[in-house]
Amino acid sequence: MAETLSKLSPQKIILHKEWCKGCGICAAFCPKVLAMDSRGKASVVNPTLCTGCRRCEHHCPDFAIYVGQEVS
Repeated sequence: MAETLSKLSPQKIILHKEWCKGCGICAAFCPKVLAMDSRGKASVVNPTLCTGCRRCEHHCPDFAIYVGQEVS
C-alpha cells in the first residue's frame, strides 16, 4: 500500500522568502514545482505537481521551505 502523500491529501508548500538565500537547490530537486523568481528567491510555480517527497525541504540549507499536508 505505497501511496504518495499527494494521493492522500493535497500538499501545502510554505516558503519563507526572508530566509531564502537563493541557492536554487530546491528548484534543482523539483523544477516542475519550484523555480527562482526575478529577485533570486524560490517560488512555487505548480503546486499541484508536488508529490510530497520533501527533497526540497530536506536539502534547503536555510530551512526556508516546508512541505506538508493541507488540513481541511
